[in-house]
Amino acid sequence: MATILIIEDDNAIHSLIKETLTLQGFQTISAYSGTEGKLLFEHHQVDLVLLDRMLPGMNGEEVLQELRNHSTVPVIVISAKKEQTEKVELLLNGADDYITKPFDVNELLARIHIQLRHTSISSVDLKKEIHYKNIYVNLDTRDVKRNDELLHLTGREFEILILFLENPEKVFSRANLYESVWKEPYFDGVKTVNMHISNLRNKLNTEETNYIKTVWGIGFKFD
Repeated sequence: MATILIIEDDNAIHSLIKETLTLQGFQTISAYSGTEGKLLFEHHQVDLVLLDRMLPGMNGEEVLQELRNHSTVPVIVISAKKEQTEKVELLLNGADDYITKPFDVNELLARIHIQLRHTSISSVDLKKEIHYKNIYVNLDTRDVKRNDELLHLTGREFEILILFLENPEKVFSRANLYESVWKEPYFDGVKTVNMHISNLRNKLNTEETNYIKTVWGIGFKFD
């Protein structure tokens, strides 16, 4: 199931959302401030964000702007304010949906499912190619080219590359990469991840370009 980042500083509301999502089979990540939410988003693979508008530290609008600078992940804003002008402004600034407090959890779940369904349709049915700098990927044929040169990747290397390409500049820990690509709990996969990253680097990188950067103490990102 999808992983949902909850950025909400009200403990009661946060607990209600987390419990509801867990019962529905979703994975959840909890943040109680805007700054914490931004940090967790950068270090985890997230499928959807529930974002409170009023937060300590960075407020909801600032977090939304930061997310939109790097990602198109669906964001549902949760706010106590009901003014139509505010809803319109947040939607124009990148929010995918808006729900006001107090809300019915069943309505929230419905809105979440709608956003995830739209994301699935966009990524699976519509997107057939990915282009990043001079890397070209055909998702139907699984061909990977650097300029006009065809690169021969293994299945795992291809899946790691797609993960990076769909989340450029996002930092992935080794655990993130292993659990996302191998679909298994991460216990002792350091050597496995390092080997695949090294092989992928050797195939992608040129003297002029180093695509996969090491973020010391954390993991890797695609640049």
